[in-house]
Amino acid sequence: MSVSDTHPEAEAVLLRGFAEMPPAQKLQRVIELNQAVEELAAARIRSEYGPEISNRELALRLAALRLDRSTMISAFDWDPDIRGL
Repeated sequence: MSVSDTHPEAEAVLLRGFAEMPPAQKLQRVIELNQAVEELAAARIRSEYGPEISNRELALRLAALRLDRSTMISAFDWDPDIRGL
């Protein structure tokens, strides 16, 4: 059972395109998608904590989305359970 909302023919075209794409182009797409995800996460954080949030706090909250609690505490003295994500 598929949960995709993409029509099977459109998905086949997309997959063929990815298969024919050179590795460097695939890597560039991954980088761009990661940047887009980071921008969306940053926008969510700014909407929750306000636009005046410092760059450092934004970076820490973004890091807390990826790193486990103990790493955040030991590396950055930031406890996501107390300060939030």
